[in-house]
Amino acid sequence: MNANSEKQEVLDKRYLRMAQIWAENSYCQRRKVGAILVKDQMIISDGYNGTPAGFENVCEDTDGATKPYVLHAEANAITKVARSNNSSDGSTLYVTASPCVECAKLIIQSGIRRVVFNDLYRLCDGIDLLRRAGVECVHISELQ
Repeated sequence: MNANSEKQEVLDKRYLRMAQIWAENSYCQRRKVGAILVKDQMIISDGYNGTPAGFENVCEDTDGATKPYVLHAEANAITKVARSNNSSDGSTLYVTASPCVECAKLIIQSGIRRVVFNDLYRLCDGIDLLRRAGVECVHISELQ
């Protein structure tokens, strides 16, 4: 491993730990997910899974199932940057769980070039789609 790749790995782990801390803001009970969007070593957006603005902060119904209108952390980070003066084109998304296929579509369309994630989601179709689109996917299981 060369010095540049070692430095990138250190940064990847650091930003992924930040995404884990950001996930603590989620009101979801089943799973808390955080995302940080980074470009040129600057955080340009962030997000965590939760309900849309103006909705009650309850993500699960009485049976414990996730409500259909809950936004994923990636979608919140991408829509947040879309409302700013920043561009996600060429950026890296750090997310605590691998993206689902719906978030993968948003990632591709927003020009994100790398996705670094910690936990593997139960389905791999999102990662498969990202790789098919040429988005670099990096799985880091150990953050220390």
